[in-house]
Amino acid sequence: MITSDEKPKFQLQVVPVTQLQQNASIFWSTETMHGVLIDPGGEVDRLMQTIEQLQVDIQCIWLTHGHIDHVGGAAEARRRLGCEIHGPHIDDQFLLDELKPGTYGIQEAEPFTPDKYLTEGETLDLDGTIFQILHCPGHSPGSIVIYQPELAFAFVGDVLFKGSIGRTDLPRGNHSQLINSITTTLWPLGNDISFLPGHGPGSTFAQERLTNNFVSDAALDK
Repeated sequence: MITSDEKPKFQLQVVPVTQLQQNASIFWSTETMHGVLIDPGGEVDRLMQTIEQLQVDIQCIWLTHGHIDHVGGAAEARRRLGCEIHGPHIDDQFLLDELKPGTYGIQEAEPFTPDKYLTEGETLDLDGTIFQILHCPGHSPGSIVIYQPELAFAFVGDVLFKGSIGRTDLPRGNHSQLINSITTTLWPLGNDISFLPGHGPGSTFAQERLTNNFVSDAALDK
């Protein structure tokens, strides 16, 4: 994510939130300090403090899918930031409708409707840098991946992890659909793509194709 310039064009601050340690992300332009808040799962006070410390002007909230640990703080963050929520895909609205305060200790959780749903082929814009939306169902029916080609970087939510893949035993999860999303939508983007998952450390598609027991090239050849 570092350009050839001495100063990176963008910076990323990951803030693991709630007892589920979900990777909420603050991503911003170093030129304008305009940024986005991605998957604010909870601990909104802490996220607001971090945003203030970084002096980032949040333009929008982006959501990768509708599970509570990714969206529990979204409605409260929208009120406090005065910005819109974009995402996830409409197929996850049933999860947003079922949000309840206190679940997994996330007191801010409440049902909400995004200002805009996102689907395959749409784009998001941060100061002229365009992010592509890839619909990757399986972990949840409305999971999306937010991909930036020039940065060779993707926010993948809980679709893919370092060494693992998303759970599919949750409502409307589908294991074969998830494997298909990863292998037919993500892998064709190229091995050089780095990604941040919804939990834990980042990795690259090349590393996962080599070592991930669920979706490595060797595992899929069996």
